[in-house]
Amino acid sequence: MATLPRFDRRQYLRMFEPKLLTVLREGYSLRTFKADAVAGLTVAIVALPLAMALAIASGTTPEKGLHTAIIAGFLISALGGSRVQIGGPTAAFIPVVFVVIQKFGYGGLILCTLLAGLMLIAAGLLRLGTLMKYMPQPVITGFTAGIAVSIFSSQVKDALGLQMDAVPAEFFARWAAYGKHIATTQPAALALTVLGLAVIVGLRRWKPKWPGFLIALLACTLVALAFSLPAETIGSRFGELPSALPSFDFPRIPFERTFELLPSAFTIAFLAGVESLLSAVVADGMTGGRHRSNGELVAQGMANVGSALFGGLPATGAIARTATNIRAGGSTPVAGMLHAGFLLLFMLALAPLMRYVPLAALASVLLVVAWNMSEYEHFRTTLSAPMGDRLVLLLTFFLTVLLDLTVAIQAGVVLAAFVFMYRMAEAVEVSSGVRLIDDDLQHGDAPRAADQRASLPKGVEAYQIGGPLFFGAANRLDNLLDQFLEPPKVLILRMRLVPVIDASGVHALKKLAERCHRKGIVLVVSGLQEQPKRVIADMHLDQTPGELHFVSNFERAVKLARTMVEAPAA
Repeated sequence: MATLPRFDRRQYLRMFEPKLLTVLREGYSLRTFKADAVAGLTVAIVALPLAMALAIASGTTPEKGLHTAIIAGFLISALGGSRVQIGGPTAAFIPVVFVVIQKFGYGGLILCTLLAGLMLIAAGLLRLGTLMKYMPQPVITGFTAGIAVSIFSSQVKDALGLQMDAVPAEFFARWAAYGKHIATTQPAALALTVLGLAVIVGLRRWKPKWPGFLIALLACTLVALAFSLPAETIGSRFGELPSALPSFDFPRIPFERTFELLPSAFTIAFLAGVESLLSAVVADGMTGGRHRSNGELVAQGMANVGSALFGGLPATGAIARTATNIRAGGSTPVAGMLHAGFLLLFMLALAPLMRYVPLAALASVLLVVAWNMSEYEHFRTTLSAPMGDRLVLLLTFFLTVLLDLTVAIQAGVVLAAFVFMYRMAEAVEVSSGVRLIDDDLQHGDAPRAADQRASLPKGVEAYQIGGPLFFGAANRLDNLLDQFLEPPKVLILRMRLVPVIDASGVHALKKLAERCHRKGIVLVVSGLQEQPKRVIADMHLDQTPGELHFVSNFERAVKLARTMVEAPAA
């Protein structure tokens, strides 16, 4: 009789151990601290204008964004399961936070953020972090692009300096209001927006390491002051920012409306979980490390509870700021904690001067954020995916823009599940043919499975995938390279037993090819069936000599690999 595996309490608790403790146990040197301090300062300079801009776009005051970046940013780094994650307010929350504040007031947002934090803690403790990897890529791309459109439309008022009251939350009502007030456009505000965009885009092209957002804010502020431009500023709309430490700030919380707020709280928790884990995966790809997904969820939950207790906004891991941290030399959670400390110093020292920043300058920052978030190339590539993926993408995108982010995510996931079931029904029919399965071994002298490893040349490894490579299974490629003690020179990926691939599968294959290229490994894909071959071609994952090759069967893959490893070095 089979026995259930015993519960290992020590192993369970280790999943939630902060990476900070791991780093300290390994040893932390002064040299590492100096590198983390430089990285923390760099990220703080990037985060300063973003935190204020995101708060204003969410319908609240700029100091709320700074408080969130300081408190949640510190907790995410100190308690998280990633060595280099940088947390704080992000653009993904803008549409849902804006609607919650309009419907329920700021107290409703505090309750929403608290509930979302508790949901994230529960998800981490229940070890649901791995399940979030199964989110279909078209759903993520769809709602991310939809959020980008929502952010862009929310900034038209400040970018043009329109003289109008509060911006409506609904998409069509918002643009109708813009059209009604377009005659009130202020040339000064429009000029500052164009200046801010020009500075950011110009610096990204010619001086990409410079803090473009901060320099754009400084340039716009100096121009506005020098020429006394009649443009609305942070001070004219919100007054002077408080130059004091964040304190417990509990407005009236409508606990009686808890059930009404649950869908929005779930959306915030979902966004925080998905974005933080995506950011951690990106960081792992850049550093070669591995994060603890469930520990990261618990840290995100505690950070959101902490932010709510101090009257802050929802927070999560920020992909762009995390990448900036890595490029600047940050290698431990101390960099993220120092980033929060530097932000606190900036707030205390510069609060009286921030009142002069034009809102049009902050609008230019968010317009660039919206463009980056849209991932236009990825969106366009996914439109070349199979019909089911395209439907999921477009449904999620349009529902996010026109209706509600919560509805969009629910509908996108449900439709993706139906598309998956349809594909599985087709896959059973396709895989019933013996010829398709045996294509890779159609040559009688091909090596048998038991002898394949022995037949491989030195420096060559092979890995076989069996079954459909769809959104629920695409993550099987994520840790493939971690299985080898020494990176091979050539990796053969056998896909003769993969009858169906979708957009998430192609995306995972592309990420594997990129990781192989960074490690100097040539990837050879063999035995593609007709459907995967067509989808890969439609989504423009093309063969690149010396990096990525597609061959018809395993025997040819071995011959190609042998020529590569035996070729004399240049």
